[in-house]
Amino acid sequence: MAGPGAAPPRLALALAALAALVAVKYYRDAEAARQQELALKSLGSEGLFLFSSLDTNNDLYLSPEEFKPIAEKLTGVAPISEFEEEETSDTSEETLSIMAKFQPLVMETMTKSKDGFLGISHVALSGLRNWTAPAVPMSVLLARQFKAFLPPKNKLDLGDPWWIIPSELNIFTGYLSNNRFYPPPPKGKEIIIHRLLSMFHPRPFVKTRFAPQGAVACIQAISTFYYTIAFRIHAEFQLNEPPHFPFWFSPGQFTGHIILSKDSSHVREFKLFVPNNRSLNVDMEWLYGASESSNMEVDIGYLPQMELESTGPSIPSVIHDENGNVIDSRDPSGEPIQFVFEEITWQQEIPWEEAAQKLEVAMYPFKKVSYLPFTQAFERAKAEKKLVHSILLWGALDDHKPLSASPVPGSGRTLRETVLESSPILTLLNESFISSWSLVKELEELQNNRENEFYSKLADLHLEKYNFPVEMIICLPNGTVV
Repeated sequence: MAGPGAAPPRLALALAALAALVAVKYYRDAEAARQQELALKSLGSEGLFLFSSLDTNNDLYLSPEEFKPIAEKLTGVAPISEFEEEETSDTSEETLSIMAKFQPLVMETMTKSKDGFLGISHVALSGLRNWTAPAVPMSVLLARQFKAFLPPKNKLDLGDPWWIIPSELNIFTGYLSNNRFYPPPPKGKEIIIHRLLSMFHPRPFVKTRFAPQGAVACIQAISTFYYTIAFRIHAEFQLNEPPHFPFWFSPGQFTGHIILSKDSSHVREFKLFVPNNRSLNVDMEWLYGASESSNMEVDIGYLPQMELESTGPSIPSVIHDENGNVIDSRDPSGEPIQFVFEEITWQQEIPWEEAAQKLEVAMYPFKKVSYLPFTQAFERAKAEKKLVHSILLWGALDDHKPLSASPVPGSGRTLRETVLESSPILTLLNESFISSWSLVKELEELQNNRENEFYSKLADLHLEKYNFPVEMIICLPNGTVV
């Protein structure tokens, strides 16, 4: 029997178990630090940096799967992956031809171009400068591969969004490592997205380092046999390879639509593109050292064109006559046989703008508040006698980019994932304010445009208050900052 001062047996066992767990954790941490130190001595900082970029599970051992990118680079032979093996088709299946169109980034739109890229090594930007054309200008895919875009059974209403590739990150999970060169093998519905984006560049990352990741879609139109599906994808590219340090190229978003049959046997139309309607639409980040904590340079720029488009509807791989016999795909004069497709009669549909807005809200709950263009916001505020809630940023608020060198408190990313998503704040903004967000570059252009002195003055008042990377401003309809 325990004495008066003795702990109960169960408590003693629990304390002993806790002490053992602490001891085990201490030992593992110490062993990991020792192994890291040995690896650093053996490989040097740059060698360890390359090793770590391949060691995806951080166990200081390279599995065959982790070593595969280096093996492919050294041998020049890429083994057939599981998803490529699954692409074997029978002769009755249809194929879709897709063309890639690409105009490289306009270097003069980068902030650092103003001082002639002073202090930036040519090597750091080599992957960007050398990317002048799509990696695969034309590709032929099976129509059924686009099945990933079909809606789940519980998402058959117009404008009701679903996730093709769910986002796995949020403000609490942090972000993925910058120290990577080669994308992980795509799985499931990631495969078709990876295949499509690989037409632009050989190293697309279907899951971005920052939230929100993934791809979201909704039905835009419905007919008896077809859907029009609107979609939005957040993805990025790694432009450099060892021995250079990583260079991340992150378009604001990919969006587009696909018209496909409900059984995915036929694709009538497909288009994917990076919107180019704003003055800046790409974020770039590159490391300057062999560690995750190394200095990172950040810039933004304008990409004129990055799009994929089907050349026509999907067509049978092999043509049969009414008796089932294979016939020539060309007529007697040598011209390809022209297929005639029935016209689709849509029974229900919503405008593209409405579908795009539904996708935007799915990615960014803060967009439940309408954000008007800068000048429209002040006109609306004057008419409705409300204050203007204005956000001024270096980079876009509703793109997946981090908006600053890192997701630090006070960045646009932190703002949109915390305060602006709060239910009370959403209610307050909707009821009492007219909201707007603007790029610094756009307001600088408006400030210098003297055709409308009032708008020029509004821009001037905002820019006076701006602090990098983001500033939230409350002001009267006349532009006076409160």
